[in-house]
Amino acid sequence: MTTMNSPTHTPRIALVGDRSPHVRSHVRIPLLLDALAERDGLALDAYWIPTGDAEAPGAVKGFDAVWVTPGSPYASEAGALAAIRTAREDGIPFLGTCAGFQHALIEYARDVCGLERAAHAENDPSADPDDLLISPLACSLVGHEGVVRVTRGSLAEKALGAERTMERYHCDYGFDTRHLDTLRAHGLRFTGADEEGGIRVAELPSHPFFLATLFQPELAGDGTVPHPLIRALAVAATEHAGGTPASASAYAGAGAR
Repeated sequence: MTTMNSPTHTPRIALVGDRSPHVRSHVRIPLLLDALAERDGLALDAYWIPTGDAEAPGAVKGFDAVWVTPGSPYASEAGALAAIRTAREDGIPFLGTCAGFQHALIEYARDVCGLERAAHAENDPSADPDDLLISPLACSLVGHEGVVRVTRGSLAEKALGAERTMERYHCDYGFDTRHLDTLRAHGLRFTGADEEGGIRVAELPSHPFFLATLFQPELAGDGTVPHPLIRALAVAATEHAGGTPASASAYAGAGAR
């Protein structure tokens, strides 16, 4: 356990997504937040924000972390993108999983790289193929589990404490790499891939904590032990709220599962 000095307030996390009892990850997330408090002393005050509400100016300002959760197509693509942009521009610790990963890439492509027509095939099936940033996967990953290898020295590797991890998916769409070089040239780093080279993790080194994964760390195990990446987000949120880790390596080995 990484001991944290007390923050100035209980860290507040915005869970952006259209909450449903039929989405497994939405059911899991509250259990994981409870486990973080009980096991690690990392209490977070969580607020679910529907994507339609996230369109409002400043919807996630003042939070100590933003997690854009799975569950696409979102009721409001614009709301999901607005939450991501606020977290990115304001230095708020950010995690995007599954659809959160996909929309983090779209927001970055549009707002940082100038690819204003960057599109998601699920949201815009009539988009010009040259504009697709998120395309149907050749093989669906719904219910799939597979190895992800992460880059040494990356945020993902520091949080995992390993360069190899087994992860679960529930998606049909992934990153179309035709714009890969453009996103890289503008500072986004791709730090995790499956064994066939498919991109599974992205992060922003210039940001205090900005991590997006196509896999769903919230589906790891039985929900009683938080995934290391989720724990790392909680540590970052606590730091954002004014707490400081007693150890300089707050994320390292965050988690044996």
